[in-house]
Amino acid sequence: MDAKTRNELIAQHRRAIEELETSAAAAPAERGWPPKGPYWLWHVLVGLMLGGLASMVSLVANVAGAPWFGRRPLELIRVYLTFPMGSRALEQEEGVVLFIGCLLYLITGALYGVLFHFLMTFVFPRILGWKRFLLASGLGLGLWIVNFYLLLSWLQPLLQGDNWILRLVPPWVAAATHLAFAWTLLAGESWGRFEAWVPGRNVVGEVS
Repeated sequence: MDAKTRNELIAQHRRAIEELETSAAAAPAERGWPPKGPYWLWHVLVGLMLGGLASMVSLVANVAGAPWFGRRPLELIRVYLTFPMGSRALEQEEGVVLFIGCLLYLITGALYGVLFHFLMTFVFPRILGWKRFLLASGLGLGLWIVNFYLLLSWLQPLLQGDNWILRLVPPWVAAATHLAFAWTLLAGESWGRFEAWVPGRNVVGEVS
């Protein structure tokens, strides 16, 4: 086959592929693709994964830093477990109870990750650069304030008769933990960015 015939065949195939892609592009749009509003499946799945990872990072940072301040490595988990267990949680040593406490910490972080991811990618997608860093930091600190001072400040005394979490967790430790969570989520945003694939938008590569 000579070069002219080969180039003509390549051009014909390209046109045929472009026609197929153009005809297929209309079908997803008729079914509401790409989504014009929140794509909840994406927000939930990516938010859960990033939130779980971010909570793991904040927990590891707290465990690693606790001995520097004369605290036991899992002291934060013990204090958080006072919410369901009361003062008995403070006496727990390494074992099943603390393992369950770590799992609850990671699950809670994963759930908060969904909310954080939705706010950052859908509500505030156009805030970029250092402003985005400040936004993430503000969300992390806001999460701390809501959790500690708007919820736990009255809910734990109501359920357990005392407020161990607010008394035993220094404010700067709680703030740093929530900031580590927020910054890890921010760092993982590029991995969790959603880009809808639509047939017909792909460019057919050149053939040499």
